[in-house]
Amino acid sequence: MNMKRNVLKSAVAVASLAALSACGGQQAEQPTEEAAAPAAAETETAEAEAEPLPEVEANGTVIEVNMYTKDPDNPSGLQVFKPRLVNANVGDTIKFIPSDPTHQSSSIDDMIPAGAQGWEGKINEEVTYVLPTEGVYGYKCVPHYAAGMVGMVVVGEGDEIQNAEDARNVTHPGLAGNVFEEIFDEASI
Repeated sequence: MNMKRNVLKSAVAVASLAALSACGGQQAEQPTEEAAAPAAAETETAEAEAEPLPEVEANGTVIEVNMYTKDPDNPSGLQVFKPRLVNANVGDTIKFIPSDPTHQSSSIDDMIPAGAQGWEGKINEEVTYVLPTEGVYGYKCVPHYAAGMVGMVVVGEGDEIQNAEDARNVTHPGLAGNVFEEIFDEASI
């Protein structure tokens, strides 16, 4: 009986080792220096292009953006920022207010000017952001992004809005893409 048990244990051990090696048990190959060099150069270039902007002194202007589950001006509108489009100046402070629960505001990485640091608010908490430079700042409520709960701040006019085209070309989930099209048309950029 002990011999059968030992044979069975050995068979299980061999099968386990075979399964582990089939699931990627081999060691990953390390990249050569030549293969790693282009990736390092690309990273250095991207970091140089996106040097963080110096902090800007708030100018005293605070623009409030409310976050609603149901649009107070449109009974069929759900999950909205009010206003969804803000025209502002460098140094203005945008204050996101959770007027209804379960909302927050976060910048969209590909929709902020180069070098600007974004923001990440917490659910049910106010968040403020001082606008450091001219450009387009797209934002979302993370839990309701696909439902179209998005908005935009525009700082500057005409040629000063250097990231407008790039921001407009960002793709979004669900209804957010359509809402951003409307906002860009409303902003005339």
